[in-house]
Amino acid sequence: MMETHEEQIFTSEELEILQEIMNIAFGKSAADLADVIDTHVVLNVPFIDIMQVTDLPSYILNYVKDYRNISIVEQNFWGRFKGDALLVFSSGSGKELITMLQHGENTSLESDPIEILERETLMEVGNIIIGACVGKLAELLKDVVTYTPPMIILERFYNDAISENHFDPDKTAIVLKTDFSFTEGNVSGFLFLITSNDSIQWMKEALRVFIAQYE
Repeated sequence: MMETHEEQIFTSEELEILQEIMNIAFGKSAADLADVIDTHVVLNVPFIDIMQVTDLPSYILNYVKDYRNISIVEQNFWGRFKGDALLVFSSGSGKELITMLQHGENTSLESDPIEILERETLMEVGNIIIGACVGKLAELLKDVVTYTPPMIILERFYNDAISENHFDPDKTAIVLKTDFSFTEGNVSGFLFLITSNDSIQWMKEALRVFIAQYE
């Protein structure tokens, strides 16, 4: 039924092009992050799901259920392409990323509480991944987006991190999802870009213009 819903909203050609644009955008975010952390980020092939917003919490849970706890960087973005980015990290990722960013040096750990450092580190990494990915996606579709300051949820059990009333129940969600991992360090997770049906008509027209460039 979900595939039928997708086909009602997007043609097969539009879905194929959108997925290719996502590949480019997510590749950009991986490259930007590699400039900051001296390790390669592996972003797997992204895919698209379309569902009612009320189904999102259980949908996300299905992907993070193997994590003991999760940390989340959440950021809203605004433009003709608008929505919500959720970067979900596996348990312990904050501490792993601190070590990776400091290249093994623990000088800051003595002066700042570990929780503050984890928040700052996750926010920095989240800003890079979300900013590069959303920004490149918007750029390719001839849009410019702005961002709200990111919010950090640190080391929570999933059901305490994302509640049933987290999203507007009257909206349809287009979920652009990929999973990521680092070649060094025990860090993995998922990036969910959630844009509502408010952006659908703009996105269809933007994809038409994008396709027309190559015809």
